Amino acid sequence: MSLRQPVLQLKPRTDRSLPPVVAAAAVAAAPAVSAANAMLVESGALLRGAREVLIRHGGEVYRLRHTRNDKLILTK
Repeated sequence: MSLRQPVLQLKPRTDRSLPPVVAAAAVAAAPAVSAANAMLVESGALLRGAREVLIRHGGEVYRLRHTRNDKLILTK
Protein backbone atom coordinates (compact mmCIF):
# COMPACT_ATOMS: atom_id res chain seq x y z
CA MET A 1 0.00 0.00 0.00
CA SER A 2 1.42 3.36 -1.00
CA LEU A 3 1.26 6.41 1.27
CA ARG A 4 1.89 8.87 -1.58
CA GLN A 5 -0.79 11.33 -2.60
CA PRO A 6 -2.32 10.61 -6.03
CA VAL A 7 -0.86 12.77 -8.79
CA LEU A 8 -2.77 14.04 -11.81
CA GLN A 9 -0.59 14.73 -14.83
CA LEU A 10 -2.32 17.00 -17.33
CA LYS A 11 -1.73 16.35 -21.01
CA PRO A 12 -2.10 19.07 -23.64
CA ARG A 13 -5.19 18.89 -25.84
CA THR A 14 -4.47 17.82 -29.39
CA ASP A 15 -7.75 18.69 -31.10
CA ARG A 16 -7.99 21.85 -33.17
CA SER A 17 -11.34 23.09 -31.78
CA LEU A 18 -9.89 25.07 -28.88
CA PRO A 19 -11.79 28.00 -27.35
CA PRO A 20 -10.10 31.42 -27.29
CA VAL A 21 -7.33 32.08 -24.76
CA VAL A 22 -8.38 34.11 -21.70
CA ALA A 23 -6.16 36.28 -19.49
CA ALA A 24 -5.90 35.45 -15.76
CA ALA A 25 -7.77 38.63 -14.74
CA ALA A 26 -10.69 37.66 -16.97
CA VAL A 27 -10.78 34.16 -15.45
CA ALA A 28 -11.24 35.57 -11.93
CA ALA A 29 -14.15 37.75 -13.08
CA ALA A 30 -15.72 35.17 -15.42
CA PRO A 31 -19.02 33.51 -14.50
CA ALA A 32 -19.33 29.72 -14.31
CA VAL A 33 -19.51 28.09 -17.74
CA SER A 34 -20.78 24.75 -18.96
CA ALA A 35 -18.40 22.14 -20.36
CA ALA A 36 -19.57 23.02 -23.87
CA ASN A 37 -18.46 26.64 -23.32
CA ALA A 38 -15.23 25.89 -21.41
CA MET A 39 -12.51 28.54 -21.54
CA LEU A 40 -8.87 27.94 -22.41
CA VAL A 41 -6.39 29.53 -20.01
CA GLU A 42 -2.65 29.59 -20.70
CA SER A 43 -0.61 27.99 -17.91
CA GLY A 44 1.61 31.07 -17.82
CA ALA A 45 -1.41 33.17 -16.87
CA LEU A 46 -1.98 30.90 -13.86
CA LEU A 47 1.64 30.49 -12.79
CA ARG A 48 2.79 34.05 -13.61
CA GLY A 49 6.46 33.03 -13.76
CA ALA A 50 6.37 30.86 -10.61
CA ARG A 51 7.03 27.11 -10.59
CA GLU A 52 3.94 26.38 -8.49
CA VAL A 53 0.67 27.96 -7.45
CA LEU A 54 -1.80 27.11 -4.67
CA ILE A 55 -5.46 26.83 -5.65
CA ARG A 56 -8.31 26.91 -3.13
CA HIS A 57 -11.32 24.87 -4.25
CA GLY A 58 -14.23 23.74 -2.11
CA GLY A 59 -12.44 24.45 1.16
CA GLU A 60 -9.38 22.41 0.09
CA VAL A 61 -5.99 23.67 -1.08
CA TYR A 62 -4.41 22.15 -4.18
CA ARG A 63 -0.88 22.66 -5.52
CA LEU A 64 -0.28 23.04 -9.26
CA ARG A 65 3.40 22.51 -10.09
CA HIS A 66 5.33 23.06 -13.32
CA THR A 67 8.06 20.38 -13.45
CA ARG A 68 11.51 20.45 -15.04
CA ASN A 69 10.13 18.13 -17.72
CA ASP A 70 7.57 20.79 -18.67
CA LYS A 71 4.63 18.88 -17.15
CA LEU A 72 1.86 20.18 -14.88
CA ILE A 73 1.11 18.19 -11.71
CA LEU A 74 -1.92 18.89 -9.52
CA THR A 75 -1.84 17.50 -5.96
CA LYS A 76 -4.15 17.90 -3.00
